[in-house]
Amino acid sequence: RVPLLQAAGKKNSFNLLGLTEAELKEQFVRGDGPGGQATNKTNNCVVLKHIPSGIVVKCHQTRSVEQNRKIAREILQEKVDLFYKGEDSDVFKEKKASEKKKQEKKRRTKENLERKKHFKELQQLHKK
Repeated sequence: RVPLLQAAGKKNSFNLLGLTEAELKEQFVRGDGPGGQATNKTNNCVVLKHIPSGIVVKCHQTRSVEQNRKIAREILQEKVDLFYKGEDSDVFKEKKASEKKKQEKKRRTKENLERKKHFKELQQLHKK
């Protein structure tokens, strides 16, 4: 089972709940992590809070404040959608579908390896 707020991050969802700027509180802070002076002296990390739900998103993926603002809003919109719709959310459904696809691929890979192993054993028997 996928924790609801960890399912966000998919970019293909179109049917998300809308956000208004009045519901958002935005702050610009110094980011953390590698980057040296570019990170330590600039406030280009965006912290976005959705006031009604209390969900907070921190985005410091690029050096551009505008790009970080845009990315933060996209992530927040997905998380808010998950918060209110739960398992009916498109984001959740996409995440479940991708996990199912991944598990199916693992299963097929495992079957192929078993088949190859069995084939090699048969070859060894025929050589003897």
